This record gives sequence, C-alpha cells and structure tokens, in this order.
Amino acid sequence: MRVAMYYNNRDVRVQEMPVPQTGPGELLVKVLASGICGSDVMEWYRIQKAPLVLGHEIAGEVAGVGDGVKDFKTGDRVFVSHHIPCNTCPYCLRGHHTACETLHTTNYDPGGFAAYIRVPSLNVDRGVFTLPGEVSFEQGTLIEPLACVIRGQRIAALQPGQSVLILGSGISGLLHILLARALGAGRIMATDIHEYRIGKAMEFGADAAFHAGEDIPQRVREVNGGRLADLVIVCTGALPVFVQALQSVDRGGTVLCFATTEPHVQLPVPVNDFWRNEIKLMPSYGNAPLDAVEAIELIRTGRVHVAQMITHRLSLEETGLGFQLVASAGESLKVIIEPHRPPRG
Repeated sequence: MRVAMYYNNRDVRVQEMPVPQTGPGELLVKVLASGICGSDVMEWYRIQKAPLVLGHEIAGEVAGVGDGVKDFKTGDRVFVSHHIPCNTCPYCLRGHHTACETLHTTNYDPGGFAAYIRVPSLNVDRGVFTLPGEVSFEQGTLIEPLACVIRGQRIAALQPGQSVLILGSGISGLLHILLARALGAGRIMATDIHEYRIGKAMEFGADAAFHAGEDIPQRVREVNGGRLADLVIVCTGALPVFVQALQSVDRGGTVLCFATTEPHVQLPVPVNDFWRNEIKLMPSYGNAPLDAVEAIELIRTGRVHVAQMITHRLSLEETGLGFQLVASAGESLKVIIEPHRPPRG
C-alpha cells in the first residue's frame, strides 16, 4: 500500500509499505479521509521521530475484522481514535484521562496518511466509533479536533453568558468559536496575525476579531463593556501570545492553554496578581472517549457545523503540499488527505 512518509515539513514522500496484518481483536480500516493537524507540522516535535507516517484524524471503512471482534463488520463506516486511555489508572479514575500512560503510548499502525491502518485491540475496545449516516468521511476528520476543544472548554468550566477571547484563529481557534457559541457564551472575541483568518473568525461566529499586533487588552475592553475576558483560550504556540493571554483575563477568569510552546520555554506568570484576583491558569491536551462521543453528536445534529472548515482535499501524492499549507498558516483551514483519491493528471 502507499503511505506518505514524513521526514520534515518540506520532505514528505509517497512510499510503499505492506498492508498491516490484523491479529485477534484488531481491525483493518481503509482510510478514506485524514486531516492534517497543526501538531503534525510542529517540526521540533515530529522530526525527532522521523521518518514516520503521521496522521491521527481519520475516518474510513472497516476492511478486515480480527477474531473475537463482535461490534464491527466489514464495510462499517468508522471514526478511529489514535490515543485511548486505560480507564482504570488513578489519573483516569480522577477524570484526567489525557495524563494516562496508556493514552500516551497507544496509536494505530502505521498512521493516518496511509491507504490502510491496523487498529490494535485496545483501540477497538474504546476508540472506534460508528460514523452516523449524517456525518461524511470528510466531516469525520474533524471529530478528533472538536473532541479536544470539547474537553478544553469543559475543564475551563465555560458558562453561558461568559465572555471568551480566543488567541489564534486557525482550525482549533475556529472550533472554539463554534463550540462557545453553541454552549451559549456571551461576547466572543478572536485574534490572529493573518487577515484571512481574522475574517474567518468573524464568519464562524466571533462578535469581534482583532489583529494580534494590536493592544489586545484595550481592544477587549472596548467591545466587552470595559471588562477583560472571563475565559482566554490560547490556540497558538508563540510565547508573546501566552503573555498576551495573561494580560487579557478578567478577575475571577481563566486562561486555558490549548496550545503549547516549544520545550524549555518559560512563561512569566504574575503570581501575585493572579492570587489577588482568583485567576486560574490551566492546560488542556487531547481528549477522552466521552469527548469523541459528544463531538460526533454535535456534528451529527448540526449544532457545530464543521464541513465549511474544509478548504483543501488532496491526494496522498499531495500530502507534502498539504503540510506546506498547514505550516504556512495562510489561506487554508482544514486540509484533508484522501489516500484513495486518484492523483491529479
């Protein structure tokens, strides 16, 4: 089978690999759509493991069923989670599923930018979900990123009527806008450095969108009744944006670090101000199976419209182009690879 092998952001090669063989309790899934995530182009993180097949936002059809699998059959339409928790460790039992060691060590084989993947038995048990008829394979690629957003807003305890500032209007930022709107947030504001994405933030439901180079705390006060934001969500990894977040949160508010920086970066937190004003600073990484279930339902019912986010549909041969589009953060939103799409003539 053909795969897109990642060497670096500018070197992604189509290569041949054997179709994975499934064992007891496992599935073989034909990948029909696979999204490129912003984390796929975090070169400092990915390149240390290269060469490898990336891709973890997939939807497809069951092509083979291992012995003992009862819940799925050949031809079933599915979404497959790559990381899944054990559900039994102290972290899982306290609701911290993404701190689970099992979650950090599970994956499918070889990766979503491939014609087929082998789904290990543990993932089959708690990480494979039937794709409803109302959800296309393309939309299925947005289940995993939306599930991460669901988890983030849940742990940040977003309440109806609260004001929200989203720093960075890429795909995760726009999903945060859509979900916050669906959950009844009050005034929603967003930033970015690209005019295209500033416009998209407004198109997807923000009440106001600013260029990130402006005085963001001041702009927030201007449109939010003189107050800073109740919830600030960081959706880009630039350190100045994290600092901007600390300056833009209101008393009693929360800063949610949805993105991360490069390793060893230190964030100067005004501890005394946060202590005096009861401000929370918290991270959010990944998602748990329950978040995926909720994401599927929100997409199925149309409460969160994700289809309009897909700007590029590429063949496996064009995966390198897809990586360049996502890494440049220009005029693209969700870029998906369709491994069985014929190459352009």
